[in-house]
Amino acid sequence: MSRRGRVTIGVLVGVFVLFTLLGWGVQAWTDWLWFGKVDYTEVFSGVLVTRLLLFVTVGLAMAVVVGGNLWLAHRLRPRLRPQSPEQATLERYRMLLSPRLGTWFAVVSVVVGLFAGLSAQSRWSQWLLFRNGGDFGVKDPEFGIDIGFYVFDLPFWRYLLGVAFTAVVLALIGALAVHYVFGGVRLQGVGDRMSNAARAHLSALVAVFVLLKAVAYVLDRRTMLLEYNDGANVYGAGYADINALLPAKEILAYISVVVAIAVLVFSNAWMRNLVWPGISLALLGVSAVAIGGIYPWAVQTFEVKPSARDKEARYIERSIEATRAAFNLGGVETRRYAASNLQPPASLATDTAVVPNARLLDPQLVSETYTQLQQVRGFYDFGPKLDIDRYAVEGKTQDYVVGVREINYGELTAQQSNWINRHTVYTHGYGLVAAPANRVVCGGQPYFVSGFLGDRSQEGCAAPTDQIPASQPRIYYGERMEAGDYAIVGKSNPDANPAEFDRPVGEGDDGAESYYTYTGSGGVEIGSFSRRLLYAIKEQESNFLLSEAVNENSKLLYVRNPRERVEKVAPFLTVDGDPYPAVIDGRVTWIIDGYTTAATYPYAERINLQTETTDELTNRGTFQQARENINYIRNSVKATVDAYDGTVTLYEFDDGDPVLRAWNKAFGGDLIKSKTEIPAELSAHFRYPADLFKVQRNVLTRFHVTSPGDFYSGQDFWQVPNVPDAPDSGQKQPPYYLFTQFPGQEEARFQLTAAVTPNRRQNLAALMSGSYVDGKPRLEVLELPEDTRISGPVQVHQQMTNNAQIRQQLNLLSSNQAQVQYGNLLSLPFGDGMLYVEPVYVKSNQQQAYPLLQKVLLSYGDGGSFVVLADNLADGIKQLVEQGEKAGAPSTPPPSGETPAPTPTPTPTPSSPSVTPPPVTGELADAAQRVQAAIVELRAAQESGDFERYGRALKALDEATAAFEQAAGPGSAATPTGSPSPGG
Repeated sequence: MSRRGRVTIGVLVGVFVLFTLLGWGVQAWTDWLWFGKVDYTEVFSGVLVTRLLLFVTVGLAMAVVVGGNLWLAHRLRPRLRPQSPEQATLERYRMLLSPRLGTWFAVVSVVVGLFAGLSAQSRWSQWLLFRNGGDFGVKDPEFGIDIGFYVFDLPFWRYLLGVAFTAVVLALIGALAVHYVFGGVRLQGVGDRMSNAARAHLSALVAVFVLLKAVAYVLDRRTMLLEYNDGANVYGAGYADINALLPAKEILAYISVVVAIAVLVFSNAWMRNLVWPGISLALLGVSAVAIGGIYPWAVQTFEVKPSARDKEARYIERSIEATRAAFNLGGVETRRYAASNLQPPASLATDTAVVPNARLLDPQLVSETYTQLQQVRGFYDFGPKLDIDRYAVEGKTQDYVVGVREINYGELTAQQSNWINRHTVYTHGYGLVAAPANRVVCGGQPYFVSGFLGDRSQEGCAAPTDQIPASQPRIYYGERMEAGDYAIVGKSNPDANPAEFDRPVGEGDDGAESYYTYTGSGGVEIGSFSRRLLYAIKEQESNFLLSEAVNENSKLLYVRNPRERVEKVAPFLTVDGDPYPAVIDGRVTWIIDGYTTAATYPYAERINLQTETTDELTNRGTFQQARENINYIRNSVKATVDAYDGTVTLYEFDDGDPVLRAWNKAFGGDLIKSKTEIPAELSAHFRYPADLFKVQRNVLTRFHVTSPGDFYSGQDFWQVPNVPDAPDSGQKQPPYYLFTQFPGQEEARFQLTAAVTPNRRQNLAALMSGSYVDGKPRLEVLELPEDTRISGPVQVHQQMTNNAQIRQQLNLLSSNQAQVQYGNLLSLPFGDGMLYVEPVYVKSNQQQAYPLLQKVLLSYGDGGSFVVLADNLADGIKQLVEQGEKAGAPSTPPPSGETPAPTPTPTPTPSSPSVTPPPVTGELADAAQRVQAAIVELRAAQESGDFERYGRALKALDEATAAFEQAAGPGSAATPTGSPSPGG
C-alpha cells in the first residue's frame, strides 16, 4: 500500500475513533449532569466504575492468557527444522510475520481482550450481587446450601468458568497455530510430528481444559436444581437426576481430574506420545456418555416412568414449596365459597358494601370520553387507558377513575410543531381529572370532580368545586412523553413575559390563554455556552446555540416519562407496566411499583415475565415487560416521581427482601429510603401492583394444588379466561381494581381482582384478590366447589347477551350510526352466590364521538337464569330482586358479605317409614328438648329478619346439638326429633 493510502486509512480510522469517543463522552457527561440533578450520582458512578473495572480486569486477563501462550509457543519453537515441502511453504509466512511478530501478537491479544472486556462489562449486575449478596435464611432441600448462593454467587461463578474455558480454547488454538507455523508441529516428514516443547505446552493446555471440566461438573451438581424436570413437568432435579445423574456428575469430576493428570504424564513423563493421552480423553468422552447420559436415561425410562407419580412425588413437593416461596405465595389465604345460592337475594337492594361500589366506568373505554370532554385543546391527551385510585371525599372513601391532562406532541399542528413551539412553548399539561367510578350523569357521562380549567361545561355534569384539589397541577413529567420530548424552560430576566403555554382560561376556542414560567427545581442548567454546546451535540440540534429562547437561566427537562426515570435511577429494578398518578400533599405524583427478580431460585417454576403479564391492555395504556425469564419476584420498592419537578424517590416496601438489601448495599446503603419514611398520605394510595398480581395469579393456576399426586395428574389446574366480549381473540382478561368487600373480609378494601376457570373449561373455579391490609400485601382466593354450576366470565357474557329480550334491546342500541361496547365484566361474590355486572356503552359513528354509558347488564347465580338489562345499577338490582322473589327466593337472606346459614331441615315425621326415632330418657331427653327449643328460636329469628337474633339462635343450636351428641355417647346415631342435620 502506498504512503498516501496508509495515511488516508489512518485518518479515516482516527475520525471514526474520535467521533465514537466523542459520542461516548457526551453521553457520559450528560448522564452525569442528569444523575446529579436527580441526586442519584452514586448509581451512575457505581455502575460506570464497575463496568470499567470488569472491562479492564477481564479484558486484560484474557489478553495476557492468549498473548502469553502465543509468546510461549514462539519461544519454544525448534531452532532446527527438518527440510520438507511443507516447511518450505511455511517459510514465506515466517518471513512475513517475524519482523513484526510482537506487533501481531499484541494486536491479536488486544482484539481478544477488547471483546472479552465488552462482554464482561455487561455483567456488572452479576458482579455487584456477587460482591454484596447475603443469605436468604432458607436452605435448598438437597444440599442444604443457603438460597443466597444460587441467587448471588452461582451466576457469576458460571460466567467466570465460561471465561476460563474461552481463554484456554483460544490459547490452545493460537498456540497450535504458532507451533505449526514455526515448526513445532508438523503434518509431513519423518520422525516425531511434534517437538517435545510443543507437546508439553499443548498437553498442559488440554489438561487445564479437562480440569476446568471437572470444576464444571461440580457446578453442574448445583445447577441441576434449576433445570426442567420433564418427567414431572416442574423445575428442579427429579428422581433420576438425584439418584443417577447427581452421582454420575461426581464420578465424572473425579475422572476428569485423573484424565488431566494422565494427559500430562503420558505426554511428557512416560511414553511421550499422544496415543495414551488421546485414549484418556476418549475414555472421558465415553464415560460422559455412558455414566452421564445412558445410565440416567435408563433409570428414567425403566424405573421412573412406569411409576412416575410415586417416584416424582417428593420432588414435585419440593417444586411446589419452592415456587410458592419464590413468588411470595406462602401466605395466600384460601377460603371455600359454596356459591350455592342461584336466586337473587332481597338484600341486594339494601346492601351498602358491594353493590353501591360496583365500578361502572371502564378506564379503557372512558379515556375517549375524558379526552373529548376535558381536552379543551387538541394537543391535550389522557392516553388510551386511565387509572383507578381511591380518595376520601366528604368523609366517604371510594374508587375514582383518574387521568392526567398531558401534552401529546404527536397532536401538535404543523405550525405548533416547529422547534420553538415544541420545546419552549408547549412544555406541560395541566391537572388531574377524576370522576367517581360508579356514577354517571348527563346521559352517561362521568361526573368530573377535579382538574378543571375554569369551565364546568353543563351545570350538574361536574362538581361545583374541585374535590381533589392540587396546589401544583402542572404536568411536566408524564406517560405521554417520549425520548425526544425535551423541554427548555426559564426566562432571560424577571421582567420578560412568560413563554410557556399554561392553559386556556376562557370558554371556547377563542377564549384567553394563560402563560407560565417554570419555577421548579427540576432540569439541568444549560445557561453556559459549554452546556449549550454539549446538548447541541447530544440532541444534534443547532438551535441550542443559535436560538434566543435558550438563555442564561434556561433549564433542560428530559427523560420525562416517569417509568423511564425510575428505570434510569434504579437499573436493577423491573418496573411495573402501569404507573398511576395521585394527588399527594397537593402535588400530582406518579407512583410506580418496582420489582426485584432472580432466575436461579432452586426448584422454583421459571416463567417468562412478558408472556405472563400480557393481556388485553398490554401496550394500550400499559407498558409491555421485557422477555425476561425469572423464578423469583418481590414488590420490594415503591417509587414516586413528582409530575412538576421530576423528583424521584425510592421507598423500601418489602423490608425482608435479600435481593433489595444487596442492591442497596452495592450503592452505599442509603439509595433506598426506609419503609418507615413513607408518608401516610402516600401509603394510602398504594395499590396491589398489576404485573405482580398477573404473575402470581398465573402461577397459582397450577400451584394452588399442594398435593404432589394431584399436581402430577393436573386435573385440578385452572386457567385465566379470555376477554369475555372477544373470547376468540386469544387475549387474556385483565384483572380489575375494585373498592369492595369479599366474603371473609371485615370491611371494604381497594383490591385487584380476577376470576379463573378450570383448565379447558369455562365455568368459574375461583376468585382471586390482592390488597393491602395494615400496609402489608394480602393475596386471597375464594375457591368454588369442583362441581359448581356457576358460569365463568365468558359464559356469563354470552348468556346475558344471547338472552332473547336483552338481545333485542342491544340490537336497538347498535345500528349503522352507533356501536355497542362492553366494559369490565365484574364478578362479585354476594349472598352465597355470584353477582355479575357489565356496563354497556354506546358510541356514535360520528366523528369525534365518545362512548357513553347507556345500560348495565346484570346477572345472578349461574349466569343464565336471572339476567336484566337496566338503565342504571339501581334499577337493575331492583329487577333482579323482583325476579328472585317471583322464583321463590328467600325473603330475608343474610347481610352482604356473609355466607348464609343453611335452613334447618326437619327430620322425617314418625309416620315416615325411613326413620324410627330411638327412645330418649333422662339426660338425653333434656338435651333433645334443648335442641328442639333452639330450632324453634332459629326459625322465629329467620322469619323476623333480625340477623343479630338469627346469629345468636344459630350459635345456641350448635351448642345444643353438641350437648345432645355428647349425651348420646360416642358412635351413637341418635338424632333428636325435628332437629336439623348436624352438617347444618
